[in-house]
Amino acid sequence: MQSVMENLDWVVLGIYFLALMAVAVWVVLQKDKNTEDYFLAGRNVGWFVIGASIFASNIGSEHVVGLAGTGFESGTPMAHYELHAWIVLLLGWLFLPFYIRSGAFTMPEFLEKRFDSRSRWFLSLFSLVAYVLTKVSVTIYAGGIVVSELLGIPFWYGAIGIVLFTGAYTVIGGMKAVIYTETLQTVILIFGSVIITYLGLKEVGGWSQLHETVTAVSPDHFNMWRSMNDPDFPWTGLLFGGTVVGIWYWCTDQYIVQRTLAANNIKIGRRGAIFGAYLKLLPILIFLIPGIIAFALTIQNPDVFFVEKADRAFPMLVKTLLPVGLKGLVAGGLMAALMSSLASVFNSCSTIFTIDIYKKLYPEKTEKVLVKTGKIATGFIVVLGIIWIPIMEKIGGGVMYQYLQNVQSYIAPPVTAVFLLGIIWKRVNATAAISTLMVGLVLLILRLGSEIYYQPQIAAGDIVNNIAFSFATINFAHMAIFMFIFSIIFCITVSLASRAPNYEHIKGLAFGTLSEEQKAANKDSYDTIDVVLSVILVLIVIGVLAYFT
Repeated sequence: MQSVMENLDWVVLGIYFLALMAVAVWVVLQKDKNTEDYFLAGRNVGWFVIGASIFASNIGSEHVVGLAGTGFESGTPMAHYELHAWIVLLLGWLFLPFYIRSGAFTMPEFLEKRFDSRSRWFLSLFSLVAYVLTKVSVTIYAGGIVVSELLGIPFWYGAIGIVLFTGAYTVIGGMKAVIYTETLQTVILIFGSVIITYLGLKEVGGWSQLHETVTAVSPDHFNMWRSMNDPDFPWTGLLFGGTVVGIWYWCTDQYIVQRTLAANNIKIGRRGAIFGAYLKLLPILIFLIPGIIAFALTIQNPDVFFVEKADRAFPMLVKTLLPVGLKGLVAGGLMAALMSSLASVFNSCSTIFTIDIYKKLYPEKTEKVLVKTGKIATGFIVVLGIIWIPIMEKIGGGVMYQYLQNVQSYIAPPVTAVFLLGIIWKRVNATAAISTLMVGLVLLILRLGSEIYYQPQIAAGDIVNNIAFSFATINFAHMAIFMFIFSIIFCITVSLASRAPNYEHIKGLAFGTLSEEQKAANKDSYDTIDVVLSVILVLIVIGVLAYFT
């Protein structure tokens, strides 16, 4: 396998890794005194670092590879998911004040404070299994592909190398190492990707030439709003179903929320979320548009710009457009994307295991033992991730990525319903919460089971006239909408049919239970600039949605 890099690139890449190690070592030298230090970076992180960390956690290798590939193949519909920037604002303005007020380390712990221990146990175990089977495995798999492609080494070396390097600094440095290395990685990734977009647009002849070249071959490429009946990208599914998944991912998932919990007050956490929301707009420009540029270049000059598979669009641009030296920097940026996602998953897994499972079973354990347990748990997740690689290789990346999108659409609705209703309506009780989560799990199993059962017929394009087949073939994004509506109705019904919660017990954890002091503190937690920046971001999102029609 031939490496795309030359000597100067290797020097640049080496310097980048040394800088990364220097940050990790600096963090390790500041000893972790307790679990708050190890899992939440001592709750003393600034808004810039929180925002950069939110962005870096989100941008994994499947983003770099998959989003550019989607831009190449299908155009702009997947930009709907990147415009979830407004949902990151929802985290800062609606959810975060309740999370920080509760003093919770984890999302399952918040559920226990708001409802009871049954919801906490459910979400803890559910999250751990989901992380290992989805986030860990897909990030390692896509990481192996990118690293082997760029460095010209076998897939296995790339995958295991990335896992061991990331695992090492996550185990030793905890959340602080993760969050500060992610800040450096964000800067590198954005800088390298912006250069690719700029050089690509220059090569293709500018924006208007790009538009003209692409629409001549594929008229719908720049249209985000596909028909409701579109099998892949119905606008209703992307807009509404995508929002349900977005609220789950951005506002209730430990993987993302843990970054904002590292702030020492609501104002800094919210500002981190606002900054993260602005960064979230960038993937359209730095990954999706380069995919469309790669498509245009293959039309204009197929001999030089040849893309054999959509997922190879971004590596092809790195190979053909970047001068020596910059290739090394962008390679570092791409590896940064893999490592930051992986580090975030490792850290979230160890936090949930240590705080929500181990500490619950052994409440008398000291802070020192809990930090040690967190390190062992991270190491264990690293090993599980490596064991999972051969299975991932057999399943294959493309199929797995699509499967992951589907699974997320079925995981999200009940969790979103419970968190959202739990915060905005004080009447929701513990029985309704656990019942909704359990019924959601049953629906998830039924849907996935029916999909797997009817896979041969779906693949062959056959139609079976029964309810089970109809259930299996509803578009996954539409399925998220139906499951969410069902979860909301079910949760409200069970709440009204059973006893109201003890409002004194959940004080400050839902609207309607806030004391006058808490309401006053809420008002003092933001300035005019926070409101203005949030409104501008929403207007940008609306503008982009209106432009790509």
